[in-house]
Amino acid sequence: MKTKLLVLLLLSFNTYAQEFKASINDLAFMSGTWVMKHEWGDMEEFWGPPMGNSLISSYRCVKDGKVVFYEFVVIEQIDDIPIMKLRHFNPGSIGWEDKNSPLEYPLVSISKNKAVFEAKDKSLRLIYQLTNENLEVILEEKNKNNEMEKMIFAYKRKI
Repeated sequence: MKTKLLVLLLLSFNTYAQEFKASINDLAFMSGTWVMKHEWGDMEEFWGPPMGNSLISSYRCVKDGKVVFYEFVVIEQIDDIPIMKLRHFNPGSIGWEDKNSPLEYPLVSISKNKAVFEAKDKSLRLIYQLTNENLEVILEEKNKNNEMEKMIFAYKRKI
């Protein structure tokens, strides 16, 4: 009896996981130019509108008038799910990641003005949510003790 119940639960979960669908257009709320001051430096994140089954983003962090690092992000519609592909760069456009291996975070949850992207190994989660016309980005990442740590980046729309 317990075995049958476990099999049914696993099949139900597997069916649910396969049924999750989302569209690039669901992420339009992220579009805009967003800025904030942080201990790392002044941050600016630009998200273009959905176009050609993708979104793009560029990010820079500047401290004391000098670039600390950049990010370039694309979110591409792959089958029924948008997948975030992210790369970091030092000044001079020196990449952190291997040129053929961007960091990948499939969209795992979507609701009105909130999107959750997660690494396949569940070691990192990025949550984007629009609250009171501000974009909150929450980074949850496993530390050395295998515990999730949370950082919140509260961006304001650049006018």
